[in-house]
Amino acid sequence: MLHGPRGGSAIAATGNSTTTNHVTNNIPDLPQGLMDSADLLPKYRSDLVGKIRALRQELQLLQPQSGHCRLEVSRNEIFEESYRLIMKMRPKDMRKRLMVKFKGEEGLDYGGVAREWLYLLSHEMLNPQYGLFQYSRDDHYSLQINPDSSINPEHLSYFHFVGRILGIAVFHNHVLDGGFTLPFYKQLLNKPITLSDIEDVDPDLHRSLTWILENNITGIIDSTFSVENNSFGVLKVHELKPNGASIAVTEDNKREYVKLYVNYRFMRGIEQQFLALSKGFGELILSHLLRPFDERELELLISGISKIDVNDWKANTRLKQCTADTPQIVWFWQIVESYSPEMRAQLLQFVTGSCRVPLQGFRALQGSTGAVGPRLFTIHLTADVPLQNLPKAHTCFNRLDLPMYDSYQLMYDKLTQAVEETCGFAVE
Repeated sequence: MLHGPRGGSAIAATGNSTTTNHVTNNIPDLPQGLMDSADLLPKYRSDLVGKIRALRQELQLLQPQSGHCRLEVSRNEIFEESYRLIMKMRPKDMRKRLMVKFKGEEGLDYGGVAREWLYLLSHEMLNPQYGLFQYSRDDHYSLQINPDSSINPEHLSYFHFVGRILGIAVFHNHVLDGGFTLPFYKQLLNKPITLSDIEDVDPDLHRSLTWILENNITGIIDSTFSVENNSFGVLKVHELKPNGASIAVTEDNKREYVKLYVNYRFMRGIEQQFLALSKGFGELILSHLLRPFDERELELLISGISKIDVNDWKANTRLKQCTADTPQIVWFWQIVESYSPEMRAQLLQFVTGSCRVPLQGFRALQGSTGAVGPRLFTIHLTADVPLQNLPKAHTCFNRLDLPMYDSYQLMYDKLTQAVEETCGFAVE
């Protein structure tokens, strides 16, 4: 069954091979653009690729040699149906080869459908409107656990589910569309939270606590080892230590106060939620396997690279029936450059099934047809297709079939329409 925009012929097609996609040792080096980009990987170390290779080898050993983790869900109820299916499974079942099918669609899953399932599911389960998570601050769209999630009486079971989904993504070499705060990843790694971790999440609190540490507060600060918190309009007092409300903060004990406050800021009301989430994650990804990684590396493993490097994309694109100087290819990259970051992500999702780039950049895009090693983003210029047709995407091959449009504007209109309106998978 084909799901696409009316009046066009855009198809997101899966492959037709049944060969198992084995983990390969040929993991490429990180692209130069990633190494140079401090905001993407400021703590990059030269052994990161080796860490990833070792992790994938260990996870391959944990994968059962037979059977599948089969999921059939509807797009309209993807959150609840995925929750019911996943929570019935044993950990070893979730490690089996992942096969996802959307109800009412004929697509065979050799990776592309699973990627879209995780993409759509992460949009739902991480949406702050559901109350499980919230943005760390109004102008920063990294997520943290919502301390008021208990408004849903089943919230701990849902956090267990979220942890399992994080584990499924890492185990099966996929990424989720959504990122958490760096302290969240440190907590997953069981590393202590420090004052410096607050800076990006709560800069005002970071400045206040830093000032306390760097200045003599005698006669200036009138605080106790307690914190006031507003929950659903009710002001509550939380003691940072036993009898904390009656213990004044002084020059002598201020370091203890700051340490306790930092821990409170990240664990306030979320201890049980985080334990449930980390339990689900640990059912698939054993904690010792992540010891070599730091929090930024774990963020990239789970969420990929959120910023799309167009130069890296262009440098690692395969061309069929055309060259880099073909007018349609020149127009294509001009269109990509003109797109907003969100639209570029949608284009990538349309062609590959995921809006995020793998840790190693575009050169490491994974094929889903059983072929060993990466499968590059591919543009196939199709000369025998009517110009009124929309571009066609094959997610299992990371391939875009592009008609030979005779103008930049026509290509822009058709490509944009396909990206914005097309959904669904079909066997071609």
